[in-house]
Amino acid sequence: MGGTDIKDVVKEKYGQAALRVKSGGSSCCGAAPVNGSGCDPITSNLYDDSQAGQIPAEAMLASLGCGNPTALATLNPGEVVLDLGSGGGIDVLLSAKRVGPAGKAYGLDMTDEMLALANENKRKAGAENVEFLKGEIENIPLPDNSVDVVISNCVINLSADKNRVLKETFRVLKPGGRFAVSDVVTRDEMTPEIRQSVLLWVGCVAGALTETEYREKLGMAGFEQIEVEPTRVYRAEDAREFLSAEGIDVDAIAPQVDGKIMSAFVRAVKPSKASEKACCGPTCCN
Repeated sequence: MGGTDIKDVVKEKYGQAALRVKSGGSSCCGAAPVNGSGCDPITSNLYDDSQAGQIPAEAMLASLGCGNPTALATLNPGEVVLDLGSGGGIDVLLSAKRVGPAGKAYGLDMTDEMLALANENKRKAGAENVEFLKGEIENIPLPDNSVDVVISNCVINLSADKNRVLKETFRVLKPGGRFAVSDVVTRDEMTPEIRQSVLLWVGCVAGALTETEYREKLGMAGFEQIEVEPTRVYRAEDAREFLSAEGIDVDAIAPQVDGKIMSAFVRAVKPSKASEKACCGPTCCN
């Protein structure tokens, strides 16, 4: 599937999810609701009651993430935060409360229905330090060196051009700025057939990187202090209902799946100017 095709599918799926929420339903990222109620183990129980009480119910219902970057990221009063693929706005609204009125929280999304839902949730929350932007995470509509922290929740894995996403993220971060995202990551390579089937369950249209690939791509983009911390590790049994419906023998593939797919919190830092390499030749500083 090409990059344009992936974007079209993602727009359709997330647009439908937003419409379901606006009509009184909820939304699941991966498998169908388990036993007819609630979401699968990936998208459920990510936010505690205290966080749920800070935001409109519709923002919680629209959550399609695989983690909770706002609980794990360090956010300080007065900072500027950007959420890549902000959806219904849950992580933007929670971030806005943590950075306070002197700070700013941006949400970036390419889906009109999600942006409409997010702006409605912003209105309900009375959040004056929040702004939702329409655009793609491969082309962030913000200036260089303008953001203190970039967060994201199970979105970068959906991009067909992750190198571009990380390069753009590096560009908009200020020197010393932090990359703090939740994403789906794999520990080892799987056969293409199994990878396609299982990752469709894990992340809607997931193209998850291996842990090694994630580290390498962040390093190539210029980041330092790279860490990948597992937050949830998935088993074949978690996906039995979904995979069986797809005609896949779960017991047969379990050895290739168990423990190899995880939600992870990925951290990295853009070097500060003080830590950049010193000039080492007679012409390099001209």
